[in-house]
Amino acid sequence: MRAPVSVVIPTLNAAAPLPACLAALYEGVQAGIIRELIVVDGGSDDDTRTIADEAGATLVSSAPSRGGQLRAGVAASKGGWVLVVHADTCLEEGWSDVAEAHFATSRKAGYFHLSFDQGGMAARFVAGWANLRSRLFGLPYGDQGLLIARDVYDAHGGFEDIPLMEDVAMARALKGQLAPLQAKAITSADKYQRQGWLRRGARNLSTLVRYLVGVSPQTLAESYRRP
Repeated sequence: MRAPVSVVIPTLNAAAPLPACLAALYEGVQAGIIRELIVVDGGSDDDTRTIADEAGATLVSSAPSRGGQLRAGVAASKGGWVLVVHADTCLEEGWSDVAEAHFATSRKAGYFHLSFDQGGMAARFVAGWANLRSRLFGLPYGDQGLLIARDVYDAHGGFEDIPLMEDVAMARALKGQLAPLQAKAITSADKYQRQGWLRRGARNLSTLVRYLVGVSPQTLAESYRRP
């Protein structure tokens, strides 16, 4: 029986965080659940593609749009389940056992509990809000990972080819069919520390609210990427 999980990682100049992300995934290879690793690169000019190639990943090239990259990566996958992970996120030790138990017993899409790799009290507060939002409103973000059966993914139309909020669009499409996984996705706190935890958190919340009231992802992406 072939391993069931195709891992899809969207990248753009991710040479610094990618090795740790890949190392954390290796236990899934050892456990026999990872069938393939697909890295969808949006035009990196650092060593991202070299690192992915040395790790044995299938490289897919795409325009630099998170939604479009994920859509291309899943389209290239062959597994019955897809695990989407961001390049700056590491799944905690033991995640493969949790994932295996999930897809053996459930058809719901699963997401991980968010944690940050540094940041103290501010990090715990932001992660706590993210996990509460996910549980109460069914809106996990992409840095929490997504484990989804391929037929469920296809039935809901897949990731939208949009530059921002593709994770929220997918979560809304999967309303009532999302379940928390009892393992952590430990993501980088670098952007929060550079921009300030309060400022970054407020910016993320504002972007979510504006998206939910109908502002286009293209407009949101333009404002979101301003310093």
